[in-house]
Amino acid sequence: MCEKHRTDFQPDSSGADPCTHPGPCQPADARRAVERAITECCRATHAPCDAHAVSDAQLVASELTTNAILHGGGMTDFHVDVVGRGVRVCVSDRSDRVPVAAPPVDRQGRRRAGGRGWPIVCRLARDVQVSDLPSGGKCITAVVPLG
Repeated sequence: MCEKHRTDFQPDSSGADPCTHPGPCQPADARRAVERAITECCRATHAPCDAHAVSDAQLVASELTTNAILHGGGMTDFHVDVVGRGVRVCVSDRSDRVPVAAPPVDRQGRRRAGGRGWPIVCRLARDVQVSDLPSGGKCITAVVPLG
């Protein structure tokens, strides 16, 4: 696999990108960026791309970007790198709050909508780190195995 392969995000050619940072604004953009990084690395090294690993990495990127949008005050940065036998996804947002897994039911015993993203990230990634940013907010880095 690539020792290190990074793909810069290419915004949609429609010009309707409301982002203030150069990365994806939506989970679908993050999924495409992850697929592009992995595919380009596999092509460069003539290695097969494991479809399940690509799917896992896309799901992690999608969940992290969704959480940044819904709970973190919006994304402030996004990076994806293929390093060794894994893909590293980094998503920054404006919130200092560390993600937590919400119980599946509320205090009255009613099933809760949502709350599954963070456990999915923690299950699929072999390494997850949450770092405070000097200017406020946080960066979540997750490394998903590629085989």
